[in-house]
Amino acid sequence: MRLFSNIILAAVLLQAASAIAAPQSSSAASAPSASSQAPSLNEDRDPVRSPDDTGSAPAGTLTKSGESYTLRADVEEVVLNATVLEGDRLVQNLKKEDFTVYEDGVKQTLLSFQHTDLPVSMGLIIDNSGSMYRKRPSVNKSALDLVLASNPKDEAFVVNFSDEAFIDQDLTSDVSKLREGLAHIDSRGGTALYDAVVASADKLASEAKRPKQVLVVITDGEDNASTLTLEQTITRVRRLSGPVIYTIGLLFGDEMSHSEIRNARRALDLLSSETGGMAFFPKSIEQIDEIAAEVARDIRSQYTLGYRSTKPSTVAGFRTVQVVAESKGMGKLTVRTRSGYYPVVRETRQASTPGN
Repeated sequence: MRLFSNIILAAVLLQAASAIAAPQSSSAASAPSASSQAPSLNEDRDPVRSPDDTGSAPAGTLTKSGESYTLRADVEEVVLNATVLEGDRLVQNLKKEDFTVYEDGVKQTLLSFQHTDLPVSMGLIIDNSGSMYRKRPSVNKSALDLVLASNPKDEAFVVNFSDEAFIDQDLTSDVSKLREGLAHIDSRGGTALYDAVVASADKLASEAKRPKQVLVVITDGEDNASTLTLEQTITRVRRLSGPVIYTIGLLFGDEMSHSEIRNARRALDLLSSETGGMAFFPKSIEQIDEIAAEVARDIRSQYTLGYRSTKPSTVAGFRTVQVVAESKGMGKLTVRTRSGYYPVVRETRQASTPGN
């Protein structure tokens, strides 16, 4: 089946026309039923519903003003996954009081703190374009090694993409099924990277069962087939309060011009840095195994921080986030996390006084 390219494009246009994205139906003629079972391994399935579906609003509180009541929704907790480095070394012994979080420059109060090996919901997004044919066996092995190095309670899905994206294995913890999904190689066509990323981020937002969400993207080229731009892709992932994205760019060899390499590298760098992940650019196919192990270590070593914004949930717009870590006896610490988020804006409304 085709990925929802037209639905994605239409949703972007709707977002541009409205400051607040309205929930929209995911039912289209080619859309699978929300209750459908996981696909068989010889059948492709579209991975997504619309990213604009924000779900139902949380319960609020009623406050009386004169003869009417105002319903105000509670501010949602902002959750950040953060990696801390001292130089190139992962730091794993920090405490809650070692962290300070700022939103739009204003200090926030941390409500929750975890540093445990939380299970992850992961999307493996693998370039299936024609130029990847000879690289896929090594790429598949490294992707599977990453899964094997992870928490046994993790779940993952496989998306192979060229000028369209197909899900070749739905969310599962069964390594043998993931191996079979990765083996669906039909290298052809162009590279619709951005569409595949947005579709996969939406799948995680709507279907993931684990508290942490990650996308691992492996590609060897510049996007040349997506309906979305890089900037639209980053915005859409932010609106989903989406996953940490790790990218692996196989930009070696003579297949690409200098400008194509530069553009591809910039795109992968931004997708990773804006979401708190890392971008890797190996010089040979043999380095992918080492990179997969590093990605697994990074995922396992993250701190999870939670706070409630000091800004009302009725205030729209992108909010920048900065996390600072300091600990006595340690040098300068670098924190890697997402650059910010879009709040789910809740309107206030008047409710009639009971009995009226």
